[in-house]
Amino acid sequence: MEFLLYFLICAIIILLYILFKNTNLIVTIICSILIVQIITAPKLCIDGVIMGSSLFFYKVFPSLFSFLVVCNIILCYDGINIYSKLIGKILCKPLKLPVSCSFVVIISTLCGYPLGAKYACELYEKNIIDSFTCERLLNIASNASPIFIVGSVGISMLKNSFIGYILLLSNFLSCIVMGLLLPAGKSYKNYDSNKTHNYVHENMGTSIKKSIENSLTTCISIGGFIIMFSVIDNILKHNLLFHSLVYRISNIIGIPKDIVEGTLLGVIEMTNGCNLISSSAASITLKLIIIGFLFTFSGICIIFQVYSFTYKFKISMKKYVIGKVLQGTICSIISFLLYNLSFHKLSTQTFLPNYKITGNLSNVFILTLILLIVPWLLFKLKQLFHIS
Repeated sequence: MEFLLYFLICAIIILLYILFKNTNLIVTIICSILIVQIITAPKLCIDGVIMGSSLFFYKVFPSLFSFLVVCNIILCYDGINIYSKLIGKILCKPLKLPVSCSFVVIISTLCGYPLGAKYACELYEKNIIDSFTCERLLNIASNASPIFIVGSVGISMLKNSFIGYILLLSNFLSCIVMGLLLPAGKSYKNYDSNKTHNYVHENMGTSIKKSIENSLTTCISIGGFIIMFSVIDNILKHNLLFHSLVYRISNIIGIPKDIVEGTLLGVIEMTNGCNLISSSAASITLKLIIIGFLFTFSGICIIFQVYSFTYKFKISMKKYVIGKVLQGTICSIISFLLYNLSFHKLSTQTFLPNYKITGNLSNVFILTLILLIVPWLLFKLKQLFHIS
């Protein structure tokens, strides 16, 4: 009965859209249904706000705010031009991007959603890149943060750091594959050379003030999205129609109910979905495939955050969403291959030795990178600033 009611509501909404083709009407109806749900079960709404606020203030804001302030100060002091000359060619040439995009790629790699979109739009707004390049950059510099993948998903949820590193590698490789698959256009190689480098120096006080104001505005916007979608997720978790839908899908495709519920909720907000899937009794292979898709696809919550930066420009969100679905599929395939073909035995070791092995390998890897990169970096700095 509940299942039929669910489809009846969906059919009415679709019929109204076909008859009137009025987005305002459909959005008003959906929001009205949510208002009824909130009035009939206010505790669910309050709990959702508390969970979303806790997630934002204790997990997201502490790291995001400081990172945003520092990045904005770098932008104020011509950081894009410096990064472009230092590592632009090495980083951007394989991805078929202009060298000015190197700063955005680095920010996205280190901090994840939605900062790649924010700074890609800033490059476009400053006329450093064109709209076509901005659309490509949105899909390439678009990934979950290493802290979320290794820390939250790998260690906290899946209880295995090595699997976290498999997912992290899959995430980065999927971005590289997107750079290779997306058409680059004919002008990307010479695009930067046609641009005049304009830089207006500002005093430190003004730069810090602008950076803090910009960072607070961005953080408040992101926090609002997180809280709103936490409320929606919490309502769906306790909704009889949603549970009826999950039960029917589970029976039809033969996948555990927890996996179906986690996938549907993860499409809306990836953190809750990844948490539900990781705690299910499904096989680790199935968990990796779905979790790899979810944090690469990012979810509707992140997509709306990206849209909050792109709406001012003529950038196709349809292409962005299709690209995210493709990237999520690629990440799932890579995760499956890495786990089953290369790292199956290592990833099934006990937790404590796994952490020790991973930690030692990580330290050696980082030390090797430092020894290789520092001499080259010093040489490039000497060339950049004409130091004799």
